[in-house]
Amino acid sequence: MQEADERIPDVDALRSYVNHTLCQYDNLEVGSFSLSERPVWVAGRLGALHFCLHGPRMLRLMAIWDLAANRILFYGSRGERFLVTQLAESPAMAA
Repeated sequence: MQEADERIPDVDALRSYVNHTLCQYDNLEVGSFSLSERPVWVAGRLGALHFCLHGPRMLRLMAIWDLAANRILFYGSRGERFLVTQLAESPAMAA
């Protein structure tokens, strides 16, 4: 598993980073497949964002942005974690 450090200014840039990273991991063309996003609530507060790239032949690649730890955990189609990205600062959330 790899680790990386990144500076990402806002949530839109975070979505783009997640999309590019997931596509690169499985050699998919960026922008060809949809990326869904769901909030994860912990004790009534937003605790994480769950991203899922819906690839060909029911392929699913996932990433979770843990807001408390300010890091993104990336998972392959078999559930193996392949990358952890520590964010230098929390991206700005849209108002």
